[in-house]
Amino acid sequence: MSQSQNVEVLLRPAVELYTVAVCASAAFLCLAAPWSLALKPSWGVYSALAFVCFGAIRLKDAWVILRYRRNLRRLPRYGMQSRKVPVSPQRLFVGRGFRWEARHTQRLMQTYRPEFRQYVEPAYLYRLARRMEERLGFAPFPLSKLANVLAWDSVLNPVRPLPPVGGLPRLHGIEPHEVDVTLPLAERVGHTLVLGTTRVGKTRLAELFITQDIRRRVGGQHEVVIVFDPKGDADLLKRMYVEAKRAGRLGEFYVFHLGWPDISARYNAVGRFGRISEVASRIAGQLSGEGNSAAFREFAWRFVNIVARALVELGQRPDYLLIQRHVINIDNLFVEYAQHYFARHEPKAWEVIVQLEAKLNDKNIPRNMTGREKRVVALEQYLSQIRVYDPVLDGLRSAVRYDRTYFDKIVASLLPLLEKLTTGKIAQLLAPNYSDLADPRPIFDWMQIIRKRAVVYVGLDALSDAEVAAAVGNSMFADLVSVAGHIYKFGIDDGLPGGATGVKVPINVHADEFNELMGDEFIPMVNKGGGAGVQVTAYTQTLSDIEAKIGNRAKAGQVVGNFNNLFLLRVRETATAELLTKQLPQVEVYTTATMSGATDSSDPQGHTAFTSNTQDRVTRTSVAMIEPAHVVALPKGQCFALIEGGQLWKVRMPLPAHDPDEVLPRDLREMADKMRRRYGEADEWWGSEGREQETGDGENLEMSVDGLGEVGASEPNGEAS
Repeated sequence: MSQSQNVEVLLRPAVELYTVAVCASAAFLCLAAPWSLALKPSWGVYSALAFVCFGAIRLKDAWVILRYRRNLRRLPRYGMQSRKVPVSPQRLFVGRGFRWEARHTQRLMQTYRPEFRQYVEPAYLYRLARRMEERLGFAPFPLSKLANVLAWDSVLNPVRPLPPVGGLPRLHGIEPHEVDVTLPLAERVGHTLVLGTTRVGKTRLAELFITQDIRRRVGGQHEVVIVFDPKGDADLLKRMYVEAKRAGRLGEFYVFHLGWPDISARYNAVGRFGRISEVASRIAGQLSGEGNSAAFREFAWRFVNIVARALVELGQRPDYLLIQRHVINIDNLFVEYAQHYFARHEPKAWEVIVQLEAKLNDKNIPRNMTGREKRVVALEQYLSQIRVYDPVLDGLRSAVRYDRTYFDKIVASLLPLLEKLTTGKIAQLLAPNYSDLADPRPIFDWMQIIRKRAVVYVGLDALSDAEVAAAVGNSMFADLVSVAGHIYKFGIDDGLPGGATGVKVPINVHADEFNELMGDEFIPMVNKGGGAGVQVTAYTQTLSDIEAKIGNRAKAGQVVGNFNNLFLLRVRETATAELLTKQLPQVEVYTTATMSGATDSSDPQGHTAFTSNTQDRVTRTSVAMIEPAHVVALPKGQCFALIEGGQLWKVRMPLPAHDPDEVLPRDLREMADKMRRRYGEADEWWGSEGREQETGDGENLEMSVDGLGEVGASEPNGEAS
């Protein structure tokens, strides 16, 4: 027994309007001339009400059709001021949209059918207006004004142009009933991946997430927000400052920027560690480990570890400058540590060493020690005569016993890296002088940031020097992974008086263009960082960017596999689009077909010449829920979201509206202006209406570097001093 299947068809003429017109006419007659319908005046009123009610019902049905057809061509504008972004202690606001189901696939497939083109494609008058606008743009003065009239973006203009977002509006217009799309905060620990090509809204989505992270309070406490921005987005920096000020967090706002070291906070990537070997791992981890380079990488790790252990024993905090100095000339560190060791264990040893040094000349110096200082040679000879069991001293001794030219060769790959990190003013940022009290720039480390629930903007200036940016970013990631491991075991208050063990706070890490920063250090962060409260939100263009950076497809798959939430904006690579589409099930859609036929009669004596029949058939087909071509055709500012265990949502982000009170302090405003000129505008696909005010009252714009992170650097009203 066959069952009939109702097929939804919203792409059709709004025939309900005919009924509305008839009902309106009948109601008018019932009120104005009830006698024409053989009605009493009182019954005319009741009849008119009945016609009005029925007409209203049919008008509502017609409005559904008209609104659906309108949304397929032009979506209503959706904008929001940053101050009105909803902030919830339980959920993360993403935008407005709907959950994609099989009926939406059905509707989308109908829009591609030839008989429905007139309802989906722009009307003839619109296409004519665009052609005239294009031609009149080159016309003389009076006619060129007509082009401006045709391009007037107002509801009063019946042929106004579509928003400059490209793509297919039908992808979102197939569902006229939108709801707020949110992500439970408990899901963020599973990490979030945002993919999208250049200038389609990744930065806008990042601003939306970061705004909520800065302003959110959970249990009366703010959350930690760390933003890595390799390219340097001035609008993103501005947004973070404005939101930190709005939330009263200027005292915990840090700006670290390699491109502007004069006003940047300072950070020692190797100054804090749980195990001393982490210093060598963070530095040697930047070196290539492929092929023959692996052996040199291991040698570099060993010598950096030797230097770091010696520095710690001497009571010095390791940094890039000290490590570079002693890798280039390890003799001084060998002598300095020997003095420190013998002063505690054998005070009279130096008398013997001085005597040995006096007997040395060019003829009796061992060949492998040629080029070394005589005191180093004498010290090595003394240690060879006595038994000393100190691992640090033994390591330094093994280093100086290498032939000097051979030693320089095996650390040749390490020295260029250290040169990049210690050249110019960058050395002041990455190797800060802790004893210089006259320097107003704050110094921070990740444990301090987490304990203070601070907000950190990290600008790596990758467009100027990508290698230095990658090295610093990887070092910061490695340091953050180490801190996360410590928090996982002991909590953030470990070592503090009255500290509670196991206390964790949400650590929101936003990594824009994270493929430029990613190395082997990034994998444990997304793999195991969730246990310490680390919530990574990574932004990049394609999957190939990740694979190209890591150089290994298996590792790239390992990274992507640790992201539980996926936001996919417009992409140009099919493989990236298939990351979403291949995870979705097949759905069944229905198509209608009209079949007509005629059959000649075979009876020449009969009265019937032929028979005809017409059938409406409904066929069922299994198709993909969405195709990669749909992802490629997404308008700017829209995305598909795979969240909450594989639920597919279609989302559009709010356009930024003007906030009149958003101002920057003078130093940050100057830096932001230079960033715009140097790096170019950010993703301002929403048009000039979304640009926010850059300047304000000059009396409130003074701000010293102290206000970028020093505790107590802000006034009670939240403005920087």
